[in-house]
Amino acid sequence: MDSHSRSLRLTGALLVALGAIAFSGKAIIIKLAYRYGVDPVTLLALRMLFSAPLFLVIGVWASRGSVPLVRADWLKVMALGFVGYYLSSLFDFIGLQYITAALERLVLFLNPTFVVLLSAMLFGRRITGRDILALLLCYSGIALVFVNDFTTRQANVALGAGWVLLSALFYAIYLVGSGQMLQRVGSVRFACWASLVSCVAVVTHFLVTKPAALLLDQPSPVHGLGILMAIVSTVLPIVMMAEGMRRIGPAHASMIGSVGPVGTIVLGAVFLGESITIVQVAGAALVVAGVLFISFAKNPSPSVAAAEETPE
Repeated sequence: MDSHSRSLRLTGALLVALGAIAFSGKAIIIKLAYRYGVDPVTLLALRMLFSAPLFLVIGVWASRGSVPLVRADWLKVMALGFVGYYLSSLFDFIGLQYITAALERLVLFLNPTFVVLLSAMLFGRRITGRDILALLLCYSGIALVFVNDFTTRQANVALGAGWVLLSALFYAIYLVGSGQMLQRVGSVRFACWASLVSCVAVVTHFLVTKPAALLLDQPSPVHGLGILMAIVSTVLPIVMMAEGMRRIGPAHASMIGSVGPVGTIVLGAVFLGESITIVQVAGAALVVAGVLFISFAKNPSPSVAAAEETPE
């Protein structure tokens, strides 16, 4: 391997690692914002309002020289954006009111396992022994962390984990439905347009249920955290993960992307005071191992490969 190729791969690995950690920071920022009394819908609306201009600029840039989308494409983008970014994000924000950032990230990291199960149910994809082992590892790890949090932390852990599990399921539905679109349209372009659909849905939800003035009537730290979440944990990671995967491929990106849950555990301890226990680390290791088993399958579906590429 020449020095140019080595430099390309090193840059790609760094981009994927930074993107995964940036995604993980979303839960930390949300938990910090909740300390100021903001509700999930308002915080989500702030996130999407601050993200929308950036998604628009990047989406236009990514569309240069690309084949224009036809009406059927736009309908798919709208449907998948509603499910994958609006509903999934809403359920995630609700769930984070009740559980730790570490447990939230681990539950969301189950996306590839849901993709495998949905692909088997909807498209007849055969579940292999490797898949079964991966599923056992993942759900054993989640069970460990869940029991640990249930016995040592705040109430309503089951309620919060249920909301986040629903978020992971809806995001998996988005991934299964977008597999072919991602290949044909391009991951960054598709993610930006789908995210803009979510922006419209989230803001509409907010305006229907709450007074518009509530967006401005928030403590300044909430606005600051909303901007931080929009840039650092929403828009930039999309670009970093996509560019990183282009340089090193989805298999290596999946392996490096597994630093995400570990990053959340560390960030949660540093910024939120969440304790790190041996049981929690063991559970995280099982979940990461299970996801890697699925990601390194010989012929993973496009949706499985994309499960580590785009944000919730």
